[in-house]
Amino acid sequence: MKKEYWDVEDVQVAEKTGKKIAEWIKILDKFGAAGKKSNDVAAYLQQEYDVPRYWARTLTTHYLKKKQAQ
Repeated sequence: MKKEYWDVEDVQVAEKTGKKIAEWIKILDKFGAAGKKSNDVAAYLQQEYDVPRYWARTLTTHYLKKKQAQ
């Protein structure tokens, strides 16, 4: 089965964004990302934290999938 693009590891995320997944989760929780549109969340990461577009989308999807699973 193909690995989903949002199924990433800390090493990859930290290398590309400067922060680990747990740090991004705290940031997105504080932002209230669970209640926002995914495009708005990705835009926030790009604008406020200079996260590259691909990684902003990856982090957003990763975050929202985790929240849905809870």
